[in-house]
Amino acid sequence: MATAAAGALGLLWGWLWSERFWLPQNVSWADLEGPGDGHGYPRARHMLSVFPLAAGIFSVRLLFERFIAKPCALHVGIQDSGPYLAQPNADLEKVFVFITKYPDEKRLEGLSKQLDWDVRKIQCWFRHRRNQDKPPTLTKFCESMWRFTFYLFVFCYGIRFLWLSPWFWDTRQCWHSYPYQPLSRELYYYYIMELAFYWSLMFSQFIDIKRKDFLIMFVHHLATIGLITFSYVNNMVRVGTLVMCLHDSSDFLLEAAKMANYAKYQRLCDTLFVIFGAVFVVTRLGIYPIWILNTTLFESWEMIGPYPSWWLFNGLLLILQVLHVIWSYLIARIAFKALIRGKVSKDDRSDVESSSEEDDETTCTKTSGSHSSNGANWVNGHMGGSHWAEE
Repeated sequence: MATAAAGALGLLWGWLWSERFWLPQNVSWADLEGPGDGHGYPRARHMLSVFPLAAGIFSVRLLFERFIAKPCALHVGIQDSGPYLAQPNADLEKVFVFITKYPDEKRLEGLSKQLDWDVRKIQCWFRHRRNQDKPPTLTKFCESMWRFTFYLFVFCYGIRFLWLSPWFWDTRQCWHSYPYQPLSRELYYYYIMELAFYWSLMFSQFIDIKRKDFLIMFVHHLATIGLITFSYVNNMVRVGTLVMCLHDSSDFLLEAAKMANYAKYQRLCDTLFVIFGAVFVVTRLGIYPIWILNTTLFESWEMIGPYPSWWLFNGLLLILQVLHVIWSYLIARIAFKALIRGKVSKDDRSDVESSSEEDDETTCTKTSGSHSSNGANWVNGHMGGSHWAEE
């Protein structure tokens, strides 16, 4: 039995690392055992160092949020306080837990008669109750500041590295002498650092703030980790660095805009969002297909020809392009609502995360004619920043 199991495991391992799948024709793993330069050629065993590094990055994040991000948040006026607690009420709690968190007008009127409460008071109760399950603005600011810091750092590192790399200026160099392309020390650090960060995100997203695009982000992290690992193992690291740097170019702008939104610097928030939207659309819908997909689909076909893992690699890149289109649509929709309607109705807000509702807490004790002065509305000519930032 043990011999049969070992034999089956050996067959599975051989199939998993089949040279016919991973490498071009007439190339074997033995050909890539040479020293090359720096760290030699990429090897699958290098990936083992990613997991302790990911744990280290997560530990650094916890320290960063506590000792750097939190003081910065307090300095810009973000309060270190929990959400407003809803008044205990068994009937409303049953409706909230078992029926709906967003009662319609008919249900509100029925509850108003049942409890002898004003409809406005019941609306405020549901708003308070929803906010109880949300993290405070301070937590969201610290999370965004950590991501902003890492994205900005790794983008600057990537630009500095690629500026001196020949394939940054001529993408055909990504395939010249492939797969016999030695791995430099700087390229190794760049890859391992990016992969470790995305592994830390993969695990931490289950304890971070839940957003509407949780499933899309989960698919994104899977595709990203798959792409980075896959491109490293079969030494497509040159084009891989281009993909990583291109994606890092807009991420830190979004996190900066979210920080400005949480701190209620609305003009800065709007400006950063406009810049982010422009950079995102240009890089993901323009440069990515014209520069990246062109070299992976056509230049590589011409210079090295297709082989099994080539199809998988380009399939993952095309999945990312589909996600780019979805996110670009969401960004355009949010911007369109903010510009055309002046403000975004509360029915369109995300119940997952909406800082504008937090500001509405103080208005619930006032008359129904009072209005929130939150930046989510069109105030003094500003866009609906709170809504788009949370979306």
